[in-house]
Amino acid sequence: MLNPEVIVYTSRNCDDCEKVIGKLNEWEIKYEERNVSENREYFKELQGNNVYGTPAIFINGEKILGYQIRKMKQKLGIKEKPQYIDIDSMNFS
Repeated sequence: MLNPEVIVYTSRNCDDCEKVIGKLNEWEIKYEERNVSENREYFKELQGNNVYGTPAIFINGEKILGYQIRKMKQKLGIKEKPQYIDIDSMNFS
């Protein structure tokens, strides 16, 4: 997906918020972080979307609540890398 609009609502002392931000940085996705602990207006925006917790991610207006890697990848168009098992190297004896 080319240049998705990504807004991440975070709060202080939120481990899952840090994980979300870390993944977005790892994937080199541009995003806007809105910390609801530091800005009351961001908290009101979040409540206006019927969301009362963080992290809350909006990707092109679509909401993802919490740390949900698969949903984030899907909305961002990031393909899962297939995991192969090398049965030739396995010992079945």
